[in-house]
Amino acid sequence: MVLEGTARALLRRLAAEQAEARLPSVVAAIVRDGEIAWFGARGRVGGEPPTRDTQYRIGSITKTFVAVVVMRLRDEGRLDLLDPLDKHVPGTPLGDVTVAQLLSHSGGLTAESPGQWWERTPGVPVADLIAALGPESSRHRPGRRYHYSNLGFALLGELVARKRSAPWDEVVREEILEPLGMRDTTPRPRAPHATGYAVHPWADTLLPEPENDHGAMAPAGQMWSTAADLARWAAFIGGDTGEVLRPATVAEMREPAVVDDGDTWTRGYGLGLQLARHTGPGGPRRLAGHTGSMPGFLATVWADPADGTAVLWMANTTSGVRNLDTSLLDILAEHEPPLPAEWSPSPVDEDLLALTGPWYWGPTPYVLRVLPQRGLSLTPVSGQGRASRFTARPDGTWLGLDGYYAGETLRVVRSPGGVTHLDLNTFIFTREPYDPAAPVPGGVDPDGWR
Repeated sequence: MVLEGTARALLRRLAAEQAEARLPSVVAAIVRDGEIAWFGARGRVGGEPPTRDTQYRIGSITKTFVAVVVMRLRDEGRLDLLDPLDKHVPGTPLGDVTVAQLLSHSGGLTAESPGQWWERTPGVPVADLIAALGPESSRHRPGRRYHYSNLGFALLGELVARKRSAPWDEVVREEILEPLGMRDTTPRPRAPHATGYAVHPWADTLLPEPENDHGAMAPAGQMWSTAADLARWAAFIGGDTGEVLRPATVAEMREPAVVDDGDTWTRGYGLGLQLARHTGPGGPRRLAGHTGSMPGFLATVWADPADGTAVLWMANTTSGVRNLDTSLLDILAEHEPPLPAEWSPSPVDEDLLALTGPWYWGPTPYVLRVLPQRGLSLTPVSGQGRASRFTARPDGTWLGLDGYYAGETLRVVRSPGGVTHLDLNTFIFTREPYDPAAPVPGGVDPDGWR
């Protein structure tokens, strides 16, 4: 739980948002280490304050469930992210777009489905949606840019249904929601649930918004959930995946695939997850999660895997909430700044200890350090340049985890006299600048330094 002063400050911010944005009701929560550390609610649902178990519509957060099933199919070998859509859902005019491009909204598809705006109208069967697609359904060359597409996730929902031979929402329930204990996340509302409203812009009156089964478009935004269930989902996004998906796969989903703003990105998209960078009192954060909106509802869930913190909120209004999520994270960081992990010594094998210290790529000095589980870190002494972490492999080599050398192989080359050099994907690192005894590509001037 958060401290009493922190709880008061969080509730004050939530109360201000509810009053100033004129929200019929709103709930919010801070999640730490997989548990709700603070919950707040303002407004009324059916004449009573909403609770952790009150359902709200979560809109496009639905997409994250669909994406997880797609990644499960990938991990099972049932599909490849580079597969064209036509391999799994043949017969659409968008068949050359890849699964990865659909997940990351980089396939160039139009944002919405043909016909009337799907979010306020009853849905149509998948066959009717596909039959209505045409050349105008593609707006950009696949891979060219980020362009958010609800249509793309409708097609991914159909891909899931065909690969599992069951409706997409049943697959989500059986493979994700039930194993994680998220039994109050459903495609249609159950009591108690909030009613979606539009708030008049110039008067304090409400207009009920429609709620429908959106048929073929449902995978883009159909689901309802509660603060308690979304807290579990926030922990999942942060890496507490249970038996549903490998943590490494969720980490892959959190990697930026595209960005949607200018030269220095603050918002982007991974594989089915929205990404954000935010700097507040606690320093920079890299957040993963999703926002959601449907007529009458807004919702957001963000997780910060670096410190095990997450934030979520849901409101029953068509528009009006601004920056509530990051404001709550900032209040938490200001009142309860996280403590650095306690350092303790750990044993290191002699062979690794001998590798530590300075190495040179040509004349450029690097330093090699040992990480836990026989990992290595190779970074420029200056702090500027190509730095990467490496994980040990059974064959005695190391695999790059990040930076320029992600996916590349680091080999320690030995002679009878000991280690002679490091070979990192043809880059030769030596103990002395341009060591003439090492196989430096192109050789070393025989007259040496002068």
